[in-house]
Amino acid sequence: MSARRLIVNADDFGRSHSINEAVVRAHREGILTTASLMVNEPGFDEAVAQAREHPQLGVGLHLTLVCGHSTLPAGKIPGLVNARGEFSNHPVSVGMKYYFGRAVRGQLRAEIHAQFAKFRATGLPLDHVNGHLHLHLHPASFRILMDDAQQLGIRHLRLTRDGFWMNARLARGRWFYRISHAVMLGWLSRRAGRPLTERGIRHTQRVFGLLQDSHVNERFILNLLPQLPAGDSELYSHPSLDNFKHEFDALISSRVGDLVKQLGIRLVRYQDL
Repeated sequence: MSARRLIVNADDFGRSHSINEAVVRAHREGILTTASLMVNEPGFDEAVAQAREHPQLGVGLHLTLVCGHSTLPAGKIPGLVNARGEFSNHPVSVGMKYYFGRAVRGQLRAEIHAQFAKFRATGLPLDHVNGHLHLHLHPASFRILMDDAQQLGIRHLRLTRDGFWMNARLARGRWFYRISHAVMLGWLSRRAGRPLTERGIRHTQRVFGLLQDSHVNERFILNLLPQLPAGDSELYSHPSLDNFKHEFDALISSRVGDLVKQLGIRLVRYQDL
């Protein structure tokens, strides 16, 4: 495992035209290897069409249980969404509801299965699974994913653990956010590791991007690449042509591309693990 392999992923594929265009261009012109698809957002159909035109782009499911729209109609999951089929935009309250609200667990399972079914209907191979705001690691949703892993076809999943001390060497500022998220996702990833191993579900040893929170710019990636550990890692970002254009620019940067080649880092997809 002395070789270094890196998955470069874009979250929120399918959320908007701007994001879709950034994903496809970053794949064609830069280092992007995979994208995580939101199946209920306005750019879904366009994203699927673009993915079919770029079969080397690994596309996974970006399971959405907060800050987005449901697959099932509101009447079938009233404990999860409002009358317009929208999940809450408040992650903390959503997390508490899913953890303590046993009455909504059946609705949660039904919606998770519906999102997998909608992805499956596209005909795209399922490269990986992760969650919007990492709710795939929430104890309630993660239990469902593990219980039903074989039925859902889960073979690769993001184990979101971004080491704080390494990140502290790479970037500065926003310490409260970075420390709190390192602690929270570190705990969730530790409890998730054994169930993934027991089921033979593959994941990378490290995931970079969590503690940057939409600050995955060229400088950060140039600092990261020389310190990338041996084995398999993932770097995820949120490229778009408007709100997060700096992340798109970083993925197509010639300096970044040249450094990847110079360091002999192999760019891969989850399905290549």
